[in-house]
Amino acid sequence: MLAPPPEGTFDNEDGNVPLKIPQKDGSPENVPLLEQEASSMDSNNSNKGKMKSFLLFVYEKLKLKQILQPPIIASILAMVIGAVPVLKKIIFTRDAPLYFFTDSCIILGKAMIPCILLALGGNLVDGPGPGSSRIGVRTLVAIIIGRLILVPPAGLGIVTLADKLGFLPADDKMFRFVLLLQHSMPTSVLSGAVANLRGYGKEAAASLFWVHIFAVFSMAGWIILYLNILF
Repeated sequence: MLAPPPEGTFDNEDGNVPLKIPQKDGSPENVPLLEQEASSMDSNNSNKGKMKSFLLFVYEKLKLKQILQPPIIASILAMVIGAVPVLKKIIFTRDAPLYFFTDSCIILGKAMIPCILLALGGNLVDGPGPGSSRIGVRTLVAIIIGRLILVPPAGLGIVTLADKLGFLPADDKMFRFVLLLQHSMPTSVLSGAVANLRGYGKEAAASLFWVHIFAVFSMAGWIILYLNILF
């Protein structure tokens, strides 16, 4: 017969039987991979949050919401599309697959100026008095002098400097005349539409009214000067 073990029995208590092999603390199974990934994701989210808060701070500090109005955004988008050859071929060329969108914009653009003039006329239905009184006489005089008297000489200097640096086509006087004439024009009616979106339609309509009235006389003088300089 087999002799019993020295302990006296083959039976062990349940508490002494190991249920699971203990693992060492330094084994690879104990490395918290999920915690490392979570920490990296948290750091990325924190960086994105800081960048987002910084952009929002710059956006509010520079008051870009007041500057980036729909007409300005559309102009910037058109310049970007026109500068990229691939997008230009897809949208702007006549045989492009998306030229119908461009054609629709052209049709709407033809009606833009009359609609803006109607909106300005609606703001001037009671005359330029209410808007002028809100702006003030000094402000109106400063706007008229700055736009019709101070801006054209600055444009003349810019065009002359560009001509000397060789940025303009040689022996093209009409091109130079058009550039100079652009600096002598009154304020665009598109600014009235932008001001109307901000709730200053009457003030913008009053300033545009007086600027266009005095532009009849200032443009005549500047055109005579430009013709004498160029021709």
